[in-house]
Amino acid sequence: MPNNSNDLNTKQNKEHTKTHHKNDVLWAAEGAQKLAPGVMAYLAGEDVVLDQALFVYDIQGTQAHLQGLAQIGIISESEYAAFIDALDELKTAFEQGTFSLDERFEDGHSAIEFYLTQKLGEVGKKAHTGRSRNDQVLTCLRLYMQDQMAVVKQLGIDAIEVLIELAEGHQDTMMPGYTHLQRAMPNTVAVWLLGFAESLMDDVQHLNSVMHLLDASPLGTAAGFGVPLQLPRAETAAAMGLSRVQINPVSAQNSRGKYELICLHALSYLLLDVRRFAWDLSLFMTSEFDFIQMGSSHTTGSSIMPNKNNPDVVELLRASLSVVDGAVQQIQSLLSLPSGYQRDLQLSKEPLIKGMQKTQATLALLPELLQALTFKKDQMKDAITSEMMATDQALEKVKQGQSFRDAYLDSKQDDELIITAEQSIDQRVSLGGAANLGLNFLRVRLEGLV
Repeated sequence: MPNNSNDLNTKQNKEHTKTHHKNDVLWAAEGAQKLAPGVMAYLAGEDVVLDQALFVYDIQGTQAHLQGLAQIGIISESEYAAFIDALDELKTAFEQGTFSLDERFEDGHSAIEFYLTQKLGEVGKKAHTGRSRNDQVLTCLRLYMQDQMAVVKQLGIDAIEVLIELAEGHQDTMMPGYTHLQRAMPNTVAVWLLGFAESLMDDVQHLNSVMHLLDASPLGTAAGFGVPLQLPRAETAAAMGLSRVQINPVSAQNSRGKYELICLHALSYLLLDVRRFAWDLSLFMTSEFDFIQMGSSHTTGSSIMPNKNNPDVVELLRASLSVVDGAVQQIQSLLSLPSGYQRDLQLSKEPLIKGMQKTQATLALLPELLQALTFKKDQMKDAITSEMMATDQALEKVKQGQSFRDAYLDSKQDDELIITAEQSIDQRVSLGGAANLGLNFLRVRLEGLV
């Protein structure tokens, strides 16, 4: 088997262009009339573009399938070695940009098979033995989701770590706490930040559950009925790094779209918390609040008003959930289907990939954005007014023996019992409050999520 080179791959690309066209479909019978170009383009849709995000996973799944075929003697060891070399070359060429997955192909699956057939001749035609494009797309999507959700998880953890670090430095930075957007009680920046840190931990914990569900191989279920071959499904699952198999072939087919939807729901919880945080930032950065300033690295100017400094990044963070919510709705509307594969499910790729990419891009911005924040301590403290200590005053009367409800009413009238904002913060000793943040508990929980 010759070594891969840019010249060889460039030459092969040119040969593909000359010898292969998208209308040369894998399933066409010899001598059959070709599909009309408009029909073929409509059927292929955006698959060849979308499959650029899935191509390396499709190659990985094909290698595992070939390992299984070699194990049961359908292909020889030498043929298996040739297949693996060719697929490694294809993966390298694709990653280096010397092999283009483009409009010449119906999709990524056909590109792999045509490449193998051109590279290995008659041997290449054995690659699809015991396999359907149904389980091929299921497999590459499963590997994609598992891998990309791991990326999302790490991005979430990165954001949590910065939130905790920032909170540690602002344990004594006071700010008003709000309910109904009205000043309520004294609070600290640390409590506010850790609220989002712990919420994101919930989201990461949910990601772990989803990734456990995804950790199952549909490879070997073919078109949804199994195949008359003793495929070593557990071994091929292990070869792809998956711990178990989806046993029933109908169940495997019915998971198409459903698992994508589960992933997108998990992403939406992350972006829901990001949206709430972005909303708070949007308010606290206004002149009316003037609590937070963001560095020029994360703000923009106005095209007409030289006085403006706009939080465009924060606003787009706030809007990112709409992309994932739209993706959820798009897939939900597809899933009013009977069991088994239906071509409608082809349209589930685009919203999954779009939602995944938007989530990753959003979470990736958070650490540096957090570090670009400056908290205006004086303005925040000055916004804490005397009436915000009324609850503390009522509880002080409770300690003196009065019932809370009577103390609640008396505190509205009491001008003598004065509690300062500092005293209010110092007395917030319940776990999670400003005087007892529970940082160690949060760190231990985070370590358990990694």
